[in-house]
Amino acid sequence: MIKKTSVASGIPRTSTISDVAREAKVGKTSVSRYLNGEMDALSEDLRKRIAAAIEKLSFRPNQMAQGLKRGRTRLIGMVVADITNPYSVEIMRGVESACQQHGFMLMLCNSANDLKLEQRYLALLTNYRVEGLVINPIALPEEDLEVIQRTGVPMVLIDRRADRIKCDMVGLDNDQAASLATQHLMDQGYSAIHFITEPIGFISSRLERQRAMHTLVNASGGACIGVTSEVDLSDTQTLDAALRLCLADAAQRHTAILASNGRVLLRVALALRELGAQWPKDVGLLGFDDPEWAGLAAADVSSIRQPTFDIGHAAVEFLIQRIEGATPAARVLSFPGELKVRSSTLPVISPKKT
Repeated sequence: MIKKTSVASGIPRTSTISDVAREAKVGKTSVSRYLNGEMDALSEDLRKRIAAAIEKLSFRPNQMAQGLKRGRTRLIGMVVADITNPYSVEIMRGVESACQQHGFMLMLCNSANDLKLEQRYLALLTNYRVEGLVINPIALPEEDLEVIQRTGVPMVLIDRRADRIKCDMVGLDNDQAASLATQHLMDQGYSAIHFITEPIGFISSRLERQRAMHTLVNASGGACIGVTSEVDLSDTQTLDAALRLCLADAAQRHTAILASNGRVLLRVALALRELGAQWPKDVGLLGFDDPEWAGLAAADVSSIRQPTFDIGHAAVEFLIQRIEGATPAARVLSFPGELKVRSSTLPVISPKKT
C-alpha cells in the first residue's frame, strides 16, 4: 500500500481511490469500474492510465468495503473454547486448509473458556459480516445460538449438540469412542473405571462419553464399577481429591482412569507422578485426544485418537455448502475414534486385590 505522509502529523497514510483518480486524470467512477472488473465500460486508454496510476501509487483496494458492496466478504469466522488445547489447534488446521482450498479467509477468536468473551466474539464476527461461522463453544446457551441463527449467518458446531437449534454438527462419535475405551479397559481386567472430567454441565461431548462408559459398566453385572469425578483444572484440590479416591479404590481392586480429554489427561498424568503413583503398576490410564506426548516412552499412555483435522475440514465443507445456498435438513457427521493401545493399560495378570 502507498504511504503518503500527512504534513500535519508526519504519519504515513494509505492511498485512496481519489488519489488514483487524480493521478490518472479520470473520475472515481472509472476507477471503481476498473477495480470491479467492468473493463467493457472503459476505453483502452482509460484502462492503461488507471493501471499505471495504481502501480505508481502502490494502491491496494479495501477488500472489506468491496466485499460488503457486493454482499460477499469471503470471510469465515471461528470461535474456539481454548486455543492452547492441542485438539483445538488440530481442528483449526483442518478449518484453515478447507478455507484456503475454497478461497475464504479465516478470522479466529479464542474465548479462553470464558462464556462472556465467547458471546462477545460471536457478536463481533456477525457484525463483521462473516459469511459463515464455525463454533467450538464452551457451553454456549442455545438462546445465544438462536440469535445468531436469526441473522441468517450459516453456522456449524464442532463436537457440540444443540437440541433446539437446527444447524450442522461435526465431531467425534462420542458413544462409539467412549464405548471402545471402556470395553478395552474391561477386557484388560480392570474392575473399576474412574472417569475424570472437567465439569459436565450441558457440554454434550462430556455427557455422551460419561453415559457410554456407565452404560457398559452397568451391563457388566457387577464385574466392573464406574465412578465419575468432575474436576476444575484451575483448582488443584479437586483433581487431587479425585485421584486420591481413585488410588484408594486401586488398593482394593484393579482400577483404571479414563480421562475425558487431552487437557485432563495431561494434568492427571502429572498429578499421579506428584503422588508417587505409576501406571500401569498402581493404576491403569487411558485418555481422549491422543496428544503427542502420550506416545513418548516416558509416558506410553493408551488413548483414543480423533481425526481432528478431518473434523475441521468437514465442518467448513458443510458451511460452504450452506453459504452457496444448499438447504438440506440439519446434518450430523460423526467420526469414529481409534484406540491406540500402549503400556499404560497392559492386561491385569495378578490376582484381584481383596
